Amino acid sequence: MTFGSTKVVRDLSFDVARGETFGFLGSNGSGKTTTIRALLGLYEPSGGVLLVNGAKFRPGQQGLGYLPEERGLYKKEQVLTTMVYFGQLKGMSAAAARAWSLDYLDRVGLADKQRVRLDKLSGGEQQKIQLGVTVMNDPELLILDEPTKGFDPVNRRLLMDIIEEQRRAGATVIMVTHQMDEVERLCDRVLLLKDGVARAYGSVPEVQAQFGAASIVVRFHGELPASDGYRIASVDNGRAELLLNPGTRPEDVLSYLAASGLSISEFTPRRRSMESIFVEVYGKEARL
Repeated sequence: MTFGSTKVVRDLSFDVARGETFGFLGSNGSGKTTTIRALLGLYEPSGGVLLVNGAKFRPGQQGLGYLPEERGLYKKEQVLTTMVYFGQLKGMSAAAARAWSLDYLDRVGLADKQRVRLDKLSGGEQQKIQLGVTVMNDPELLILDEPTKGFDPVNRRLLMDIIEEQRRAGATVIMVTHQMDEVERLCDRVLLLKDGVARAYGSVPEVQAQFGAASIVVRFHGELPASDGYRIASVDNGRAELLLNPGTRPEDVLSYLAASGLSISEFTPRRRSMESIFVEVYGKEARL
C-alpha cells in the first residue's frame, strides 16, 4: 500500500483460517488500520490480492462485523433506535433486532439507557453499544480494531467474554489490540507488524519461541556463578530464576553452568510473555 511516494505496507502476506482468532498487532502507525481498510475496500491497494472467504470483499456483504478504530454511531439518536436500525441493515427483522438489543443492553448494564441519546452516554458506554452493533446477527467474520480501548478491567473482561462467545460459536475473529493478556488468552495465531513489514508471524507459542526463553528455573547444588548471559532474579535454598540477557540461549546457560561444576537437578526454560516481545519489537513506540 503506497500513499504518494510513501510505502505504508510492504510485501505483507498472511492468512486467517476459518474459525480462528487472529491477533493483528503493532504500535500506532505500523500499518494495521491501513491493511484492514484495504481488505474491506475502503482503500484501493497499490498491489497484491486481498480476499475474504476466497473472494474480493464487496461493500454491503453480509456475514461480517467490523468495529473500526474510529467509532461510528448516530449520536443524536436513541440507543435502542440505533441498534434496531443497524440490525435491520444486517438483515434482521425489526422485532428480532429489538429483542436482541434489549438482551444485550441488559447484559452490559445499559438496560436503563435504551431511550437515551447516544451523545449523552459516556465514551465507554458508547463503545459497548458499538460492539453490540458489531456482533449482532452472529457474523461469521469479526474484525475488531481495539475493541476494549479505554475500558476499566471489569468492563474489559465483560467485552472479552462476549467476543470469546462469538469465537466459540464458530466466528472467525481478527483482533487489533495492544492488550497482550488478551492475545495470550484468545489468539490462536498472531502477526506483529512494524513499519508496514511483518516482524513475526505464527502461533502464539511459535512467536514466543522465536524470541527465545524469558527466564530459566534452575534447581542445583553448589554455588551459582554469575554470568554476562543472565541476571539472577532470585535464589533461595537451591532454586534460582535466571533472566536471560539478549542473545543468550538456554542451551548456552546450561553448558556454562555444567562447565562451572554446578550439580543441576532441574533446568526449565520459560516462554517469553507476549508483552515482553511487544516491548522488544516496538521499544519506545509501544508506549505511544
